[in-house]
Amino acid sequence: MGERGAVRAHRGRLLSTVPLGRWIAATFGRDTLPLPRFERALTHGSHAGESYERLEFLGDRVLGLLMAEWLFERFPDEPEGKLSRRINALVTGAVCAELARELGVVSYLKLGKQARDDGAAQSDNVLGDVMEALIGAFYLESGLDATRGFVRRAWADRIETQLRAPKHPKSALQEWAAAHDRRAPEYTVVDRSGPGHAPRFTVKVAIGKLAEATAQGTSKQEAETAAAKALLRELER
Repeated sequence: MGERGAVRAHRGRLLSTVPLGRWIAATFGRDTLPLPRFERALTHGSHAGESYERLEFLGDRVLGLLMAEWLFERFPDEPEGKLSRRINALVTGAVCAELARELGVVSYLKLGKQARDDGAAQSDNVLGDVMEALIGAFYLESGLDATRGFVRRAWADRIETQLRAPKHPKSALQEWAAAHDRRAPEYTVVDRSGPGHAPRFTVKVAIGKLAEATAQGTSKQEAETAAAKALLRELER
């Protein structure tokens, strides 16, 4: 299978019966890649053997570098602030998890029984980390140029639909409050539930006594962002 179509070919239709080696080759557009690092990238800490954590550490940095390079080229007239907003929106754990689902990663995760029972296979935290770990494994096996090609194929639709540099919901809410002479938004964690590998945070954001909204996320930051977005929708009606 050619590299250009490797990513799209698997979105939403990967069969779990495809052997891991064939899936890796089709996903990354490279044949005969050694499997041990990819197997490790797919292994959660709840499962016997080495987990994906070290590869996730590496993949996170490789993805950040390649995305920054791409945005620098793609939007040559934009200042640092706008580029920062773009990259922050494109490499979040939620986006990486979404891509992992599209590629069929869930079928190949290695989880311990308790983690499976707790729903770790659908956790944004887990899937986002695994996606970065797979990028780290591919970088080690194939080098920077090949990894650049994969990242640009995988994120192509997302970067091209991002016509304007997105404004982070928390920043937008802060600006709304200042423009309307209101108190700055205050965020409060009202609940934390779930196991360690798949936590759920509930956060409330309020602008004085004017309005408030509550939302959930798999991290405090994600819940705060979702709450700010919900409150903005309410205020802009």
